[in-house]
Amino acid sequence: MWSHIKSIIRNNDCICKFIDIANACIELGHWPSHFKTSTMVVIPKPNKVTFNSPKSYWPIILLSTIGKLFEKMIGEHLQFHTISNSFIYPSQLGGLKLRSTTDAGVALTHIICLGWVKNLTMSTLAFNIVQFFPSLNHQLLSLILNKVGLNHKILMFFKNYLVGRNTKYLWNDFISPPFNVDIGIGQGSALSPILSALYLSPVFYSLENWLKILKIPISIIFFVDNGLFISQNKSILHSNANYFCCYNITSFLLTKCGLVVKYGKTDIFHFSRSHRAFNPPPLNLSSLGGFILLSKEIWRYLEFIFNYKLTFRSHIDFYTNQVISTIKCMKLLGNLLRGINLLKKRRLYRCCILSIALYGFLLWYYNKAPA
Repeated sequence: MWSHIKSIIRNNDCICKFIDIANACIELGHWPSHFKTSTMVVIPKPNKVTFNSPKSYWPIILLSTIGKLFEKMIGEHLQFHTISNSFIYPSQLGGLKLRSTTDAGVALTHIICLGWVKNLTMSTLAFNIVQFFPSLNHQLLSLILNKVGLNHKILMFFKNYLVGRNTKYLWNDFISPPFNVDIGIGQGSALSPILSALYLSPVFYSLENWLKILKIPISIIFFVDNGLFISQNKSILHSNANYFCCYNITSFLLTKCGLVVKYGKTDIFHFSRSHRAFNPPPLNLSSLGGFILLSKEIWRYLEFIFNYKLTFRSHIDFYTNQVISTIKCMKLLGNLLRGINLLKKRRLYRCCILSIALYGFLLWYYNKAPA
């Protein structure tokens, strides 16, 4: 579908019509009901013993392609306006231009190495927000958009955009009747990344003020709904005390916004260059409703695999095996006599194999390092 749309918008008259429709939606403060209708395809996850839990399935949202194109156009303008005027918190990454997983990984690696230069202990506390996109409150989001200083017509557009949505569930050949889904924002929408980032910005600006008042040296990185605290301190016990306070404040602020931290996905990880046995003390969050957290030997964050010495050997081993397995599977697609031709195999190699092999290499590769 996208290939057909790309060929259509090469024509100046056609692209002008698309722009006119998008402008008309803003002027009228109206988002057509056709674009508010979606289909949720329910796909079972592989290697599951039972399928009696919703967590055993992947829900894939299918939206109107034309509607997603209009959303992308509006989202581009909204993102430019909010980022250029510093409405988005600087450490919010993911779903925004020039703020990818690699940027988050490079920033984390840089902070760790900078702490080691100062002979400080480095550690991280990662957490996740439960049901992030469906939990966003429309009234609070409208207030935030108003504070951003958007035009009244744009505010009226978003008020209409957020309501009147419905979806159908598709399971094999079964299609359900439409259900109303006037909660949160659509996860498959092109506007959801910028709207969710705006929703969380006040939380992090408030958290930053709290940390300054309490003089807690914590760095913050947030990737969509995955939060990360990074501590540089003289001892791990001091870092754990800071994490306890920071986690408590963050949970309080998120609760005020209708969001909840997922305790089961909260992890602590300590980094060390010491050659001795490394056995850091646990972080006890039980008084806050969490668990007693123990640092593991390997930590996985945004599909980057870290060990406590930051050597990335586990990361390289894992993705090397992934590449070898994928190359072996490519043999099934054809040979010199039949199947896909060599040109398509080369394209497949460049798109799939290289992207796996080189994932995260900027975190550990430095071309000026001594051999």
